[in-house]
Amino acid sequence: MNYELLCTQVIAISRMTGNFIRKESMNFNANAIEFKGLNDLVSYVDKTAELQLVDNLSKLIPGAGFTTEEDTPNSVGKTYNWIIDPLDGTTNFIHGVPTYSISIALYEEDKPVLGIVYEINRGEMFYTYKDAPAFLNNVEIRVSKRNRLADSLLATGFPYYQFDKQFQYMQLLSELMQKTHGLRRIGSAAVDLAYVACGRFDGFFEYNLNSYDVAGGAYLVQQAGGNIMNFSGGEEFIEQREILATNGCVDEELLEAIQRHFRA
Repeated sequence: MNYELLCTQVIAISRMTGNFIRKESMNFNANAIEFKGLNDLVSYVDKTAELQLVDNLSKLIPGAGFTTEEDTPNSVGKTYNWIIDPLDGTTNFIHGVPTYSISIALYEEDKPVLGIVYEINRGEMFYTYKDAPAFLNNVEIRVSKRNRLADSLLATGFPYYQFDKQFQYMQLLSELMQKTHGLRRIGSAAVDLAYVACGRFDGFFEYNLNSYDVAGGAYLVQQAGGNIMNFSGGEEFIEQREILATNGCVDEELLEAIQRHFRA
């Protein structure tokens, strides 16, 4: 497999679908909103974008499986499997907040070999592939070198439908507000992870996420020199549906803070 060539092809597909999403954002009608569950929104834009991605990615690797967010039936490939979120940040999109993205990951034998996060409105294409560094618009990126939590800027996501851990979460936020340069909630986990990869954020944490929310961005962080783990410090961040991404320097402090509240 020529991963570099494949990545170039996936970038082109992502840009095409991104153009569709950007065009639809200009005249989006709120009446097109559907509800999958409490505060879990979707529209024809998500669904159409997903169909475009699946159709075009299927041509690159015939027989590959797909894990998707919307209506496309999931399947398992023998060797290769795509994990895609056609519009990460749907709530932002619906409300006209211009931060949302396309997230794509390719797994080979249960290991990531390609990751893309396309932040549509800023035109920022984050990408990486096996045996390569991470890039932003053709420029190599690395995680930050800040090694104290007190000097760090963190990102997170707020729970919007599963509130059983809300108290612990608010206690953790209260602690981190006092121990860092600040916390940001952008509304797209894929973008949060991409920003860790390029050094804008020093860490990101969130729970109750799905594989398509984090697979592409997590691989970017790893290829850019950062670390990915769950709230116990283990590797099963997708299975546990909790993720901590860091620059590799603030791991210990941040993990200790999280565990004080989530593992008590």
